[in-house]
Amino acid sequence: MDFRPTEEQTAATGLAARVFRDLSTHERLTAAGTGSDAELWKALTSAGLAAAVEDIGLLGLVLLLEEQGRTTAQVPYAATCAYGILPLIRHGGPDQRARLLPALGTGEAVATGAFPGRGRISATPDGRLTGTAPVVPWLRDATHVLVPDAGRSVWLVRTDLPGVETSAVETTAPWGAGRLTLTGVQAERLGQGPGVYEDVLAVARTAFAGLQAGVCAGSLARAVEYTSTREQFGRPLSTNQGVMLRAADAHMDTEAIRVTTYEAAWRLDEGLSAHEHALTAAWWASEAGKRVVHTGQHLHGGTGADLDHPVHRHFLWGRQLDAYLGCGSELLAELGTLLADGPPQASTEGTTDEGR
Repeated sequence: MDFRPTEEQTAATGLAARVFRDLSTHERLTAAGTGSDAELWKALTSAGLAAAVEDIGLLGLVLLLEEQGRTTAQVPYAATCAYGILPLIRHGGPDQRARLLPALGTGEAVATGAFPGRGRISATPDGRLTGTAPVVPWLRDATHVLVPDAGRSVWLVRTDLPGVETSAVETTAPWGAGRLTLTGVQAERLGQGPGVYEDVLAVARTAFAGLQAGVCAGSLARAVEYTSTREQFGRPLSTNQGVMLRAADAHMDTEAIRVTTYEAAWRLDEGLSAHEHALTAAWWASEAGKRVVHTGQHLHGGTGADLDHPVHRHFLWGRQLDAYLGCGSELLAELGTLLADGPPQASTEGTTDEGR
């Protein structure tokens, strides 16, 4: 394993950090409400940070999503890359890539996914989908949705087609989520070989685990800054042993999320079996992430209970990512089954060396 970033990954990460730091401010996040920051999304895509995923791979994307998580930036970056750009690179046909990747890279198109599949959507032999996905992140911004059917075939659906109905759903985190209802919608299949669904899900879990690593790092950084400057009984709160222990545990949890996510991303980029590694990263992101954002809020004392304080946003994102990834016990049960039965056959249909 080699987690050292390439020059391209390092440059992209530095650029992303500057864009997020400059534009994803508390004031702008407050003004955005539950929707996306259109100006920030335009800045990201204009800087080439969506299109760059074609070159920097999943591990590079994880590094960039950490920067998004640090600032809880309200843009459909993770969804577009995890459910649009990377699946097309790994499984899309030449026509699909040529037609969709440029638009996704410039932000003209926005993708999301109705994952994980729960068997709620059926497909006819000619690719017409019917069913409902109750909560899809960033659906209100999406032009395309990646949808698995009950048989775990994966389909691309344009949200402007007849028979597609979307309605807003409010979650704990302001992700522009929505309910997707399909009624006989003509869809476009993504990939033909076995294991496409499992691969897309593994990539998405890894990407969102990387986002959680950033959310936790941002929460912890705020807690360290607060406890280092807030004094009680004539000394900073950070000098209290209990505070130091909580912060140290949160740091180790954050590092565990990060290293398991890097391993899963590296293996997926290299074309190696990584389904159990993606589940492990998701489990750490769910279980440990929940602990970290609780710690970040608790170490702010009464200030952490203020719904308008920036640290509360990290708390909401951390809990939403916990729920979205599947919650710890559910992921652990799935991991146990996978280890007992063996990983599914990975699909290399449509995968290129550049996409690995």
